[in-house]
Amino acid sequence: MYQLISKNLEQVRVQIAEAAAVVSRNPKDVKLVVVTKGHPIEAVEAALEAGVRVFGENYAEEGLSKILACSEWAGVEWHMIGHIQSRKARIVAANYDWVHSLDSLKLARRLDRVAGEVGRQLPVLLECNVSGEESKFGFHAWEEEAWPIFFEQVSQLLELRNLQIRGLMTMAPFLSNPEQSRPYFQLLWRLRNRLAQRFAHLDWRELSMGMSTDFQIAIQEGATQVRIGTAIMGPRTKL
Repeated sequence: MYQLISKNLEQVRVQIAEAAAVVSRNPKDVKLVVVTKGHPIEAVEAALEAGVRVFGENYAEEGLSKILACSEWAGVEWHMIGHIQSRKARIVAANYDWVHSLDSLKLARRLDRVAGEVGRQLPVLLECNVSGEESKFGFHAWEEEAWPIFFEQVSQLLELRNLQIRGLMTMAPFLSNPEQSRPYFQLLWRLRNRLAQRFAHLDWRELSMGMSTDFQIAIQEGATQVRIGTAIMGPRTKL
């Protein structure tokens, strides 16, 4: 298991560097979030041995079991990247280092309250639906005409003192040709720039976009965090 993950990890790092070079970016400016959803703790430990220090999980409780099991490892970050049910907000706010999937004001208020109760400042990314697909969560962002409504929601988010807005996250549609994902990443990049103009006192540098099938395109379009699972960890297994 270790050898396979280590080999895959090295290959993905090379691909990140190649994608960054296309647009004259420093690959060190792209954080690799290794997604371990559906993989057992043994696989996570193998990834740790291979040098991974940033993990992404989609389910709060599944991720918590791994966080606890790997607590002796130093310098590890745990990112919540999946949809968060309100009743799981306490687990997330108390145990995860980042949230990529803040997708509503209701969830934000819940996370803010719990983070305050446990004495934490929680870095968050605002999940934006840039495709209009009903199956995807996120703030309405696929039509630029709707952006003013989103800006008003951001104004309300700024009242929540225990959340630190760091940027945006999105998922492109699942497409056979990764190149077709480019317009969706470009749209998120434009939205981020508009937000940076409107709310200039905030740091909007983070763009979490790109997964195993399209992360190279996402990097070319400005991704600062890519969420990669299968390309490194292999096919998921049931826990």
